Parts: sequence; structure tokens; C-alpha cells
Amino acid sequence: MSDTASSTTSTPLEADHPIRKAIEQAARLVRQRTPLAQSFTNFVTINLVANAQLAVGGTAAMSYLPNDIADVSAIAGATYINVGTLLPFFATALPQIAKELNASAKPWVLDPVAAGLGKTRTAILQSFKENPPTIVRGNASEIIALTHIWNLDVASESTLRSDETTRPAGVESVDEVDQAQDAALTLARFLSSHSSTGTAAVAVSGAVDLVTDGADVYRLPGGSEMMTKITGAGCSLGGVTGTYLAVSEALTAAIAASVHFNCASHLAAETAAGPGTFQSAFLDALWNTSATDIAQGAILLSN
Repeated sequence: MSDTASSTTSTPLEADHPIRKAIEQAARLVRQRTPLAQSFTNFVTINLVANAQLAVGGTAAMSYLPNDIADVSAIAGATYINVGTLLPFFATALPQIAKELNASAKPWVLDPVAAGLGKTRTAILQSFKENPPTIVRGNASEIIALTHIWNLDVASESTLRSDETTRPAGVESVDEVDQAQDAALTLARFLSSHSSTGTAAVAVSGAVDLVTDGADVYRLPGGSEMMTKITGAGCSLGGVTGTYLAVSEALTAAIAASVHFNCASHLAAETAAGPGTFQSAFLDALWNTSATDIAQGAILLSN
């Protein structure tokens, strides 16, 4: 853990804090507008991604064709890109998509699944540095690895540490969320400096999620461990982050999506008998969690 993370304290966000008002507005807009957030996502989890987007009130569209995604981006509020389960043509398709999205100033979310694992995946993620996303959402190890792949200087991390306590582990994290705080801050500042709006965010998923815009750091407790027992929880969170990004700025979108998931997963776990019933109950809970419930969810501000 870095000195920054270890010395950090967090306090509950006030009930009338502006970010809560922004989250409530975003949640209401999603239900009112049913915004389209298209996805180029892991085909193993594509069904849950689409269903989660629909359950929060949005609209889903899935594609793997660069020209198709570029065309749809004209009417989509945001795009979600997930680099899990690579196919051969992804190596050329994904950089092309990122370039076209940035050329048209379209917001997008990146899930750098298993960052640091394999040359092809690393090359794809490296290419995104030239055309970076609006939001990066991943686990702690993925955020640290992506910062290293992009050669961003993080004072508390000496690249991927030689003691191997930070290393890719497939889609699982071997690092705690607090260990990724410095990397998340550095990455968010880089994204903001390249954003057409000057705003961006990084979301780190874990037992207590962390979201930052490069200035403020928010911690989001309250989710259920059952989320780790279904395939596609992180992928679907990325898709829902895209849904929220279609109606709000980056920080609000990243926090709103994570808090919505935390509220819904906690509710679903109360009635689920196991992973199968949990997934069904989770989708129902996403649908039934109100904008007010999301806005008043557990949010801590680090200071």
C-alpha cells in the first residue's frame, strides 16, 4: 500500500452534497430517456451486459464491427469497450474504434480486462493511449497494469514490482483497491488532460470501490460478495457505466453506476439461495432500485 493510501481517511458524503444531487438526476434521466450505450464486449458475458443496461433503464446494442460502431456512435450516448476473450481481428478493430470515437469526441468506457497478460492484449491497450477513453473501470491490478503499460509515472509504484505482489492474474485482482489509488489518480489526470470536455474518471472495483476524477477520491462500500460468484459482474458494471455516461459527466457516471450496483447486489443477496438465483434477483434489484436510493447510497469522500 502506498503512503498516500495508508494515510487516507474517509468521511461519509453529506446527504445534500452536490454529487448526490447529480447522481439522482442521472438516475432519473436514464429512466426518462432510455439512452443507448453500445458495447464491444466480452462475448462470454455479453448477455448479462445487455440485460444490466436494460435493467437500469437504458438501451443496449452490441457489435464487433468498427464501421458499425462508428455509425451507431452518432446516435449513441456512449460506447463501452471490453478487451476480454480476444479474437484475432480485435487487434486492428479496437484501435480503429478508439480513434474514430475520439475523432468525433464521443465518450467511451474502457474495461482493461487482464491488463498486462499477453503481448496482443498489451499492444491493444497500449494503442489506446493515443486515443484514451473517458472512463476506465477495472480491478486494482488492471488499473495498476494499465498505468504501467501507458508509461505513466506513479511515484508509489516502481512499474510492476519485482517482488511480484503486483502482477496480472487473469481477470482476478491480486492487489487491494488502496494499492491502486496512486495509479488511479495518475490515470484519471491523464484521461482528463486528453478529454474533449476536460473531465474523466477512473473506477476501481473491489470490496470497497474507489472512484476518482484525478482530484477527489470517493470510496463506495456496501456491495455483496455474491457479485464475485457470477460471471460478468464487472463487465456488466462497465456497460452500465456507459449507460450513465450517456446522460452525465464522467465522475457522476462512474459513481452512480457503482452505487447502483452496490445497492442492487445488497438487496439481491438478501433473498438469493445461490449464484443462479442471485443473478436473477440482481437484475430485478437493478430495475427496482430508485433514483433516490441510489443517490443516498453509501459514499465516502477521502480527505
